[in-house]
Amino acid sequence: QVQLVESGGGLVQPGGSLRLSCAASRNIFGLYRMGWYRQAPGKQRELVAEVSSGGITSYADSVKGRFTISRDNGKNTVYLQMNNLKPEDTAIYFCKLSMTSGIYYWGQGTQVAVSS
Repeated sequence: QVQLVESGGGLVQPGGSLRLSCAASRNIFGLYRMGWYRQAPGKQRELVAEVSSGGITSYADSVKGRFTISRDNGKNTVYLQMNNLKPEDTAIYFCKLSMTSGIYYWGQGTQVAVSS
């Protein structure tokens, strides 16, 4: 069992920045993909950004150029740097770890609110 612990959410004004972190509870060996998802009230959970075990990244069109995902394999941690935040970025942000075996884990979520 792996636990994912997210941190870094909060309230920020439009145009501001936040950095989310997601740390795994134990060392994980093998290949895995990590991603950040978000869910706004009344909406489905959507993929924001992913990073493969090899460091290849992908982003939702809505966040391209503003968000950056990165990972530190030594710390079993994935980050999401969010710049130029907009009110429509307001959501609960979840991290997900996907193993090559097909097993996956979710974090508990961290709230991001963008408002003036």
